[in-house]
Amino acid sequence: MRVALAQINVTVGDLAGNLRKITRWIERARGAGADLVVFPELAVTGYPPEDLLFKASFVRENQEALRRIASLTKGITAVIGFADRDSRGRLYNAAAVASGGRISACYHKMHLPNYGVFDEKRYFFPGEKPLLIREQRAPIGVSICEDIWVKEGPCQAQARAGARILVNLSASPYHAGKRSERERILRATAKGCKAFVLYVNLIGGQDELVFDGGSLLVSPQGKVIFRAPQFEEAMGLVDLRGPAPRGLTPSTGPLDPDSEIFQALVLGTRDYVLKNGFRHVVVGLSGGIDSALTAAIAVAALGRGGVTGISMPSRYSSPKTRQDAREVARRLKISFREVPIERIFRAALATLGPVFGKRPSDVTEENLQARIRGSLLMALSNKFKWLVLATGNKSELSTGYCTLYGDMVGGFAVIKDLPKTAVYRLSRTANRLLGGQVIPESVFRRAPTAELRPHQTDQDTLPPYERLDRIIKAYVEEDLPLGRIWRGLRLSSAAVRRVIRMIDAAEYKRRQAPVGIKITPRAFGKDRRMPMTNRYREE
Repeated sequence: MRVALAQINVTVGDLAGNLRKITRWIERARGAGADLVVFPELAVTGYPPEDLLFKASFVRENQEALRRIASLTKGITAVIGFADRDSRGRLYNAAAVASGGRISACYHKMHLPNYGVFDEKRYFFPGEKPLLIREQRAPIGVSICEDIWVKEGPCQAQARAGARILVNLSASPYHAGKRSERERILRATAKGCKAFVLYVNLIGGQDELVFDGGSLLVSPQGKVIFRAPQFEEAMGLVDLRGPAPRGLTPSTGPLDPDSEIFQALVLGTRDYVLKNGFRHVVVGLSGGIDSALTAAIAVAALGRGGVTGISMPSRYSSPKTRQDAREVARRLKISFREVPIERIFRAALATLGPVFGKRPSDVTEENLQARIRGSLLMALSNKFKWLVLATGNKSELSTGYCTLYGDMVGGFAVIKDLPKTAVYRLSRTANRLLGGQVIPESVFRRAPTAELRPHQTDQDTLPPYERLDRIIKAYVEEDLPLGRIWRGLRLSSAAVRRVIRMIDAAEYKRRQAPVGIKITPRAFGKDRRMPMTNRYREE
């Protein structure tokens, strides 16, 4: 049997567009001689459709789209993810088996994830029984995503019933390290069930989530026979006939960890911008590492013609940072404008002076500069229909070292889940993947600074980033108790307590931050939902 793994990029809610894409790929698979073509989880609706599933019209139209797709399956069998509603009105995350122009079977996902970014129990009922189909007399088990992650689930039941091929439709979101974890699970399942595993994963960006593809064929011995590329649409053709099953299209090796993260950021940015109807973005270029990396990712995602850099120097901006902002734009070959904020800043100080009276300057005046810059970027966005890319990182967002309505403004926050130490690593990766030193060495060497007061550096307020990021990882991503953090990291309890207080106090800022790409195993937002009004403090 020849199988096509249709690793496609669909858009949530675009039922007509997703229908057209699925039918085109069925034609491609049929033209390539495939007997069976498998699409990702909820391919008809896009994943995750969230509260669209509460709209009866949306569910009905997705079922109508599925019937139209099924009518085109003469001479081929297709397995397609969609949302199904039964006669009792219950909704299911489902996989339809279509062949000969009709739907011949339907499977309902049995294990619904309800952790991290997943909310499937909010929408779906769990299926009640595994599905076994026969394609060219070969027993095939069909399952959906989480079903294959559980130790005693439908896959094991299907294997006991005689399935020698396990097909899994998936929409497995990316985070760093997920690919190797996923492959370990699939290899163990294939080996334990003594069956081939055909795993088809979604690709594309959807709000804060990125789906990385990497569809697989795994042998009953637990060996990866075929691996589709990550972060791009692909049709993998595999032949299961004869004594030596093989991939008919070239298999790809895994990316190195930092290249993988970079490609996730590029795909997430491209899809968010284009799927929301934008064609151009604007980045505030400060001359620092965060804005330089954000601009580099934007160029990789949209091309240099789709990016504008804006430098907004104040009285505290050094000639070196101004020069570096210009140099980053020159090396990336993007349009660049310098818009000084000094006159606006002076006018604001003069306007507020009678109200402030003789109170000394403090963080108020610092934040005022950041908010002027934010207002200018949003004005450019309104005037030219550009999307503002915020440039803040996870270290700043964790500790609240950022200004509401200032450097936090934007329609999309590209690196909001990237710790500062990872920003430096990924900037080296950007230079390597983009074919040159697009981010100058002087940007790497300069001490991080917001330049909102004379001789300011980030470490005036924050611990060194190497130490800070270790605490953030332990507290935010691993949810470790205070005692284990300071003992495990060999830091003083006072230093750890100070950082944790900053993290806890900044929740109200994070709720107002723009959406951004999930990279770490536990990002702020859907992954970690803490109350803003909260007096609990761990002792």
